[in-house]
Amino acid sequence: MVNGAMEKMMKRHVFAARLLGAAALPALAALGMALPGTVAPALAQQATTLPNVADLADKLLPAVVEISVESKVAGGATVEMPQLPDDSPFKDFFDDFFKKRQGEDNGERTVNSMGSGFIVDASGVVVTNNHVVEGAQSIQIRMQDGTTLKAELKGRDPKTDLAVLTVKPDKPLPTVSFGDSDHLRIGEWVMAIGNPFGLGGSVSLGIVSARNRDINAGPYDDFIQTDAAINKGNSGGPLFNMEGQVVGINTAIFSPTGGSVGIGFSVPANTARTVVDQLAKYGETRRGWFGVKVQSVTDDIAENMGLGKPRGALVADVVEGSPGKSAGVEAGDVIVEFDGKPIREMKELTRTVADTEIGKQVTVKVIRKGKEVELKVAIGRLEDVEKAEAQKNGTAGDDSSSPPPAAATLLGMTVSTMTDELRSKYGVDDKVSGAVVTEVASEGPAADKEIAPGDVVMEAGGKPVTAASDVSDAMAGAQKAGKSSVLLLISKGGKAGETRFIALKVK
Repeated sequence: MVNGAMEKMMKRHVFAARLLGAAALPALAALGMALPGTVAPALAQQATTLPNVADLADKLLPAVVEISVESKVAGGATVEMPQLPDDSPFKDFFDDFFKKRQGEDNGERTVNSMGSGFIVDASGVVVTNNHVVEGAQSIQIRMQDGTTLKAELKGRDPKTDLAVLTVKPDKPLPTVSFGDSDHLRIGEWVMAIGNPFGLGGSVSLGIVSARNRDINAGPYDDFIQTDAAINKGNSGGPLFNMEGQVVGINTAIFSPTGGSVGIGFSVPANTARTVVDQLAKYGETRRGWFGVKVQSVTDDIAENMGLGKPRGALVADVVEGSPGKSAGVEAGDVIVEFDGKPIREMKELTRTVADTEIGKQVTVKVIRKGKEVELKVAIGRLEDVEKAEAQKNGTAGDDSSSPPPAAATLLGMTVSTMTDELRSKYGVDDKVSGAVVTEVASEGPAADKEIAPGDVVMEAGGKPVTAASDVSDAMAGAQKAGKSSVLLLISKGGKAGETRFIALKVK
């Protein structure tokens, strides 16, 4: 029912529309009204702007598979056996059942899980997530037509959460191919296909909500965010563009409920392609290694180093014997270009180096003390370094409470000239030299930058630190020069491999 006032208003708008003809339709639409006979055409016109993915889904579904995994896990909590009377007819049955269950829980038990995957080679190469198949004892894939095949794990990469499986089919399998994820635009339509909650062949549609998301899942985070429904079991399944190309691999969701709330994350195809090729060919990854430890360039650091605006990746340390060391890279260099590719932020360097061919000679451009310098670097292999590198743990020193010598208190912290006693007390590595931070006020510039007792100031204002006075001199010099901050090279916890630059406010 419509009240009298509303009915009169509608009649006036309808009368005006009849007088003005089609020109009045937009005005009526804005008021949520329409003339008889105009609703269907308006809705039809709107519907034509929405994608129809029925034909696309028919084409792609055969190449998307369900993955079933059987794995062994450690036993859970002890099972308490019910106490039945000796004359109970069920006593023997329950005793046998719970004794068997007790044995499973105290040892290993079999667990079944599900996931998704997609075929990229007709001979039987399947891509999925590492976390879907990690620890698997046996793996099977089930295709859209019901065909079930035993799968073997060819290789996996925890850093990107990717894995490659192989199967032996009787005939060539349907496949899909990777597209260029760099060309994805926010708002572009995408389609996910997978096996959510065991419901194989499920199709969901959404858009690209964001790009370059870092969710702290690994060193190469660069996720596509989508609102296409992704749920438990979708992991490892493909995210397609409207051309039917795989632009992402669905790997994680943000959800307070465990179900889809419209925030899903996919590994970009351009990140996955190289990893998948290497796993399929070698059974392992072969990433490039540069041998430098880098950090982001903040506004404070950019101002202090005269960069104008934050850009590039700041070298905090160079590993001994690394390609970077051989090429002459120095702590304090800002890497702005690598192998012809501009480096706008730290993460870009990490991914670019990893994708570089082992042994390739590349040109690296750095900003060093305000000048651009070109260096030639021969790229090494990361995995070789990781396998050879022994775990190094700092040793705790003597808990001496004697007052620190030659100390200077400034900007919310106390720094002391290094002594054998302080080196032992804080477990400072032999290779680390400088002034030791012995106290940090609960509030102040040092606390704001998370400087802590045991950290070592190795450089201040671009000059090596040999005594506490060097730090105070650098701060005084920064103030005299009108700078708002002073740049410190800090060894976190006094560890040789944990150095970073920090810009401390002096005003």
